[in-house]
Amino acid sequence: MAKNYTITFVSLGCPKNTVDSEAMLAGLAERGFILDSSSENTDFYLVNTCGFIEPAKEEAIEELRRGIQLKKEGKVRFVAAAGCLVERMGRELADALPQIDCLISLCERDKAAEILLKTAKSKGSRKIETASGNKFVSNDSVRLLTTSPGSAYLRISEGCGRGCSFCTIPAIRGPFRSKPKDEIIREAEMLCESGTREVNLIAQDTTGYGKDFGLEEGLCELLEELVKTDLDWIRILYLYPASVSERLLDTIASHKKIVNYIDMPIQHIDNELLKSMRRTDSQEQTASLIEKIRAKLDEPVIRTTVISGYPGETAEKHKRLLEFVKWAEFDALGAFAFCPEKDTPAGKMDGQISEEVKNRRVDEIMRAQQEIAFGKNRNMLGKKLTLLTEGFCEDYTQARYYGQAPEIDSVCALPGEQIEPGKFVKAEVAETSDYDLICRLV
Repeated sequence: MAKNYTITFVSLGCPKNTVDSEAMLAGLAERGFILDSSSENTDFYLVNTCGFIEPAKEEAIEELRRGIQLKKEGKVRFVAAAGCLVERMGRELADALPQIDCLISLCERDKAAEILLKTAKSKGSRKIETASGNKFVSNDSVRLLTTSPGSAYLRISEGCGRGCSFCTIPAIRGPFRSKPKDEIIREAEMLCESGTREVNLIAQDTTGYGKDFGLEEGLCELLEELVKTDLDWIRILYLYPASVSERLLDTIASHKKIVNYIDMPIQHIDNELLKSMRRTDSQEQTASLIEKIRAKLDEPVIRTTVISGYPGETAEKHKRLLEFVKWAEFDALGAFAFCPEKDTPAGKMDGQISEEVKNRRVDEIMRAQQEIAFGKNRNMLGKKLTLLTEGFCEDYTQARYYGQAPEIDSVCALPGEQIEPGKFVKAEVAETSDYDLICRLV
């Protein structure tokens, strides 16, 4: 019986992968698998991989090699790979790491337990079906949540149709497909019943929701339904800047449940590079949008990401981005060195930039952002906040206010407090610690 099998499960990558991992864990638990985090004398070592860019690919392969080493030492019987890297590399991954016993593509996510059982029975099965991975939108209603109590991710679509020149997502996850609205609402209601207070809407492009159904403002229509549930906080991640409409901002402004947190990766600000990236926004449009956000929303928190060292980025274009970052004063920003992925148009372009120059430019941007972030934190002193608690960390309770997204942003600390996770509390910012806020209950 499957109940005799133990499994060590490693989840890598973005929140979309987290949801896939949670769905797989639920399916494994239903079939009697026992989760074992020790990696000692485990039947299966399963890695749900990320394959978005080269560093993620390297991390996934390193984790798989760790499982293979444990297998050689007799501590693991079978090593399995699932997720994006399987979808991206296919049989190439099996050839590169022949000690892997089992490959589970994205479309086989809900068959993970069945595939592992067959692997155990046949002592190694390498079935893979990546071709059908672009034809479905996963139902994520049955999940074993791994996020902090009170908070969960809610996927609203799959794939992407933007075609950015640097991005591998369409090749991995397929074309853009929206999840039916009724299904999303049911998932949200089930999360509420399980004690979830906050949902974070995720997709490759949340602003595209419903467009494949013929809905111009599908995300707004979805939000209008979600606010009717018992959720307390609704956060929208991965907004495409050029598609952030007046109606969307008005919808956010008109509902307290939708937190004033705008996560929109701008990638760059130089118009020539944006065109090369196959982005549909411009410096002028983005600057206008930032001003509009701050005019329409009450104390909005704006987060973004930028790519440094894209092919053809001259010193002048880098300076333009750096100056824009200083002007915009984003609340949070991540800068990433461009990765030339071989199966993307940008990976084959002329004008590739050295790693040394890319890393130096990333450092310059992040130093500028650090000064901005630390200044914003100092301005938070004495401010009263509503916090969602996440758990205990040594001698304090970790929590977040609406301006901090789970896992990617800074946190709030409540020293000397032991408050169970998933609770809302009132607090005041007493001091700062780099990017984090030190608070006291009020």
